[in-house]
Amino acid sequence: MKERKQYWNRGMVLLVLAVMIGSLCACGEKKTIQIASKPMTEQYILTEIIAQLIEAETSYETEITKGVGGGTTNIHPALVKGEFDLYPEYTRTAWLNVLKKEEMEKDDEKLYAQLQTEYDAMGLTWAGLYGFSNTYGLAVRQETAQQYGLTTYSDLAAASGELIFGGNPDYIELETGYPRLCEAYQMQFQDVKQMEIALKYEALKSGEVDVINAFTTDAQLAANNLVLLTDDGSFFETFDAGTIVRKEALEKYPELQEVLEKLNGLISEEEMQQMNYEVEVNGKEDVEVARQFLISKGLVRK
Repeated sequence: MKERKQYWNRGMVLLVLAVMIGSLCACGEKKTIQIASKPMTEQYILTEIIAQLIEAETSYETEITKGVGGGTTNIHPALVKGEFDLYPEYTRTAWLNVLKKEEMEKDDEKLYAQLQTEYDAMGLTWAGLYGFSNTYGLAVRQETAQQYGLTTYSDLAAASGELIFGGNPDYIELETGYPRLCEAYQMQFQDVKQMEIALKYEALKSGEVDVINAFTTDAQLAANNLVLLTDDGSFFETFDAGTIVRKEALEKYPELQEVLEKLNGLISEEEMQQMNYEVEVNGKEDVEVARQFLISKGLVRK
């Protein structure tokens, strides 16, 4: 893996070597691609995957600014200004937070096409989608799934009268959250318990509750051998992950487009869960987790 450089010393010590050094520097100058990430483990891993693949496939260098406060709110305007060249984003986050759409487009293909059109007008483009969605989901213990034959939300609705639902207060009380879910699937749980986000997985593991609301790439799903049920009624909208890049960057770095396209459809939800798990639970560095993933896909050498 090439070392990422932040500064390049052009100083020349001997006048007699000026022409030679200047020539060598001109030939060997590295172009640095600026990458940004939101302050979350998943984004740290994704930006490392992007950066390492770029450096493996091209002569470009990369510099990652990890954990930009405010996420989309601050990264997007910085991207438009040219302070960053690219970053990972989620389709419906962009729809709501950047395009400021009040109504959600349910059709994924129509939404993505609209994103491309409106981002194009801003000098940006979506280079593709990774293959996974980080959206809301419902999780149960494996033994609960086996006992009640649960694979879908409809299965859960049929058994809900015997089960206890656990969720964070914001989700339970949000009109578009738990109440809308129950209405859509006709769920009537035996009881509902509110708890902080950090306590949900422990409560599920201990049997205090039987079902919790989750995010589909949560590390804790892999950590506790849980079952993420299938949203067979398409209640939760998908938040597909992909790369947003400046069109000027694609012109400046002609090899970049081809590299980014190699990420299309490359990462499943299970694989993203597992990578988050390796960092958050097993304490591995995001740099190494990203590298091992690329090695497993045959995209970089050991």
